[in-house]
Amino acid sequence: MTSTHIDVSAIDFADLGAWMDAQGLPAGPIEGVAPVPGGTQNVMVRFERGGVPYVLRRPPLHARRGSDEVLRREARVLAALRDTPVPVPRLVAAQTAREPVFYLMVPVAGFNPSLGLPEPHASDPAIRHRMGLEAAAALAELGRVDPGVLPGFGRPEGFLERQVPRWLKELDSYGELDGYPGPDIPGLAETAGWLTRHLPPAFTPGIMHGDYHFANLMFAPDGPRVAAIVDWEMCTIGDPLVDLGWLLATWPINGGHVPGLPEPRELIAYYAALSERDMSAVGWYAVMACFKLGIVLEGTHARAFAGKAPKDIGDALHATTLELFKRAQEFMEGILI
Repeated sequence: MTSTHIDVSAIDFADLGAWMDAQGLPAGPIEGVAPVPGGTQNVMVRFERGGVPYVLRRPPLHARRGSDEVLRREARVLAALRDTPVPVPRLVAAQTAREPVFYLMVPVAGFNPSLGLPEPHASDPAIRHRMGLEAAAALAELGRVDPGVLPGFGRPEGFLERQVPRWLKELDSYGELDGYPGPDIPGLAETAGWLTRHLPPAFTPGIMHGDYHFANLMFAPDGPRVAAIVDWEMCTIGDPLVDLGWLLATWPINGGHVPGLPEPRELIAYYAALSERDMSAVGWYAVMACFKLGIVLEGTHARAFAGKAPKDIGDALHATTLELFKRAQEFMEGILI
């Protein structure tokens, strides 16, 4: 959900300055205000005060229901991960006591590869290959963090068992939309059945990002290192291997916009070398990610039938859903991993 226009009028800069004073942050006029583009509906702006740069993140002026609670959770996550080796934007301070909730973070020195590759990345295939491995390494680092740093976060008990029924129920709910004829997704029942039969018997709970893919990573400007994992809206305590499955399910075919990325098997091997987690059911996690993401995207297709989304976008996302279920079949057959 990319926002091309960010309304900075949502921010009361006088109130922000007073709050920053109360936090003991450097004083002075707020200068150099500039929107930060990205894949979110939240408002993000960069500014300087007292010679120090900041990025502010807050809900839009006309916020979605639950937007403030999402940002409260994000601020908790960033605070919990601030002193770990996990690459995250560094939280400066958060205002969570009243709404609108917002927080300040240190700007990340890096770029998002979905927006294009700078030099030396664009010209160096070894750097691009290593970027893929570094994406797996950063995820393995997250999986090692003690979930006790986020007490009361998520419901890890029965987490995997809930997944197939949860997303089939979601798919059923689309039938309430006028005009939607129901899902025409070859392999849907077969995939659901396979996931149920091959459910991993146990897992070690950990922190999950919840939407771990290339568009939510920023890379260092001078090499392949992950500078920051961003957009923690879906973070929870669950099975971190679900994040690895999500990365595999969304992995660019033939490199996509980053040519020369490692193959899925190499990603898995690299993650496994850095993790003590049981990787014997890694195919299940990849299939589960294809299943869930396919159903999520089908929601826009269904809303298009009801006139609540553009038809061309609905059709395009339905095509992606079909590709995801084909990829799930390849994961089930062991073709890709």
